[in-house]
Amino acid sequence: MATPAQVIRRAQLYVPGSSMRFLEKSRSLPSVDSVAYDLEDSVTPSKKPEGRQNILSILNRDRVPGIREQAVRINSVGSGFALDDLTEILKGKHLDCLVVPKVDSASDLHFVTDVLRQKLPERHGPGSTNPVKIVALVESARSVMDLAAICKSSPYISGLTFAAEDFALDLSLTRTPSLHEFMYARSAIVTAARAFNIPSALDLVSTTFRGEEGKTQLQDECANGKRFGFNGKQCIHPDQVATVQEVYSPSQAEAEWAVRVVICDEKADRQGRGAWTLDGKMIDVPVVGKARAIVAKAELCGVDVQALQEKYRDEEPT
Repeated sequence: MATPAQVIRRAQLYVPGSSMRFLEKSRSLPSVDSVAYDLEDSVTPSKKPEGRQNILSILNRDRVPGIREQAVRINSVGSGFALDDLTEILKGKHLDCLVVPKVDSASDLHFVTDVLRQKLPERHGPGSTNPVKIVALVESARSVMDLAAICKSSPYISGLTFAAEDFALDLSLTRTPSLHEFMYARSAIVTAARAFNIPSALDLVSTTFRGEEGKTQLQDECANGKRFGFNGKQCIHPDQVATVQEVYSPSQAEAEWAVRVVICDEKADRQGRGAWTLDGKMIDVPVVGKARAIVAKAELCGVDVQALQEKYRDEEPT
């Protein structure tokens, strides 16, 4: 299983596989952590064969510097399209991740895992180091109730994603700006991700983003998700990506605090001190663990951690 330090998905952008124009446009994005070429909701049944070939052609091209991860959202295992999807897109030279929708039980990911091992044994055999990762979409009451089994169902699972619209449909919920109606499901998802050391917990799609009001709502949703414990968010338009990735990155203040804590902790450790204070607040093992995680993520997000370490090298614990 991948470790959190190896994966960063602050934003995962869906791009319809039936549109070569949109697929081409996605390759010109300046920076996006993960692009999920879509074969599911955005592609009608009659267009799915064409969508597979479009995506395959993209996956077989040279990588572009702006995209960290190339993923494909296949159709659900129960749809009747999943095996055809996998048969084609697993031929892609630069496929990094599968996004699997409507994962209601562990058996869905057992199926995907078996196909991965059969079709790509060189990437999924003993000792392999570059498997295709799996992100599972949580879309139903049954899925939420079966999260523990889902998280243990494949060694390649790398993310859990909350699909709010389908979940709301399943439970006859009405989505509100507060998102209170999703509190239980969202908490369950981030808790399961942490409990089973799954790197990514991706929050719901924001459907409003245009104009200043839309951007403000997107920022608020991202901040809400970050407080909840999510470390990324789904995007349905390229204009959302920059805002989402900014909010889900450590802020300058967070990065500086974390670097100061780590520097001081190393000094406190040499002094034999298990707890100490910084800025009048007690620092102990859990706080140090949080600081180290922020520093690691800051490095992945492009923050000049080395410069901060130099700036605060003389910091002392009190």
